[in-house]
Amino acid sequence: MSIYDFTVLDAEENKVSLEKYKGKLLLIINSATECGFTPQYDELQSLYERYSPEGFEILDFPCNQFANQAPGSIEDIVSFCDSKFGITFEIFNKIDVNGPNEIPLYTYLKSQKGFEGFDPEHPLTPTLEDLLSKQDPDFRNNSDIKWNFTKFLIDREGNVVKRYEPTDDILEIDDDISRLL
Repeated sequence: MSIYDFTVLDAEENKVSLEKYKGKLLLIINSATECGFTPQYDELQSLYERYSPEGFEILDFPCNQFANQAPGSIEDIVSFCDSKFGITFEIFNKIDVNGPNEIPLYTYLKSQKGFEGFDPEHPLTPTLEDLLSKQDPDFRNNSDIKWNFTKFLIDREGNVVKRYEPTDDILEIDDDISRLL
């Protein structure tokens, strides 16, 4: 099994085989438009503009599972991302990343790279850890997606090489992208 075995729905609900991205370096994210991490869209768009000519793609999957921070329709989300951040990378249909309705792609991603913790230096880490520990005291020991803007880096062969939590510095992702390209 590889990343290329999965089919997802685009924003218009058309089926898209991830085989379409074979040979590309991918960053797969779950996003939300009303999250404290939403400003990361600026940095993600910058990464996309810098590296897309070299075969880098960002696949954005809006998700409303974390404090209902992606409440709008997919049309609202795409419009917001375009008008507020000028997003030009692909935004797919809204999904669940955890639980009984999670899409198979995320089941696979989580099986390849589990949760390794939030950046202890990030100012939102204590808030996230407090919130998550109230919902699940054992949250640190499962691979579930913990919050919006969790990212997975996929190499050109379709291997999941790294998982980034929303508290991870975009510069670290930039370095890893540059190294893999």
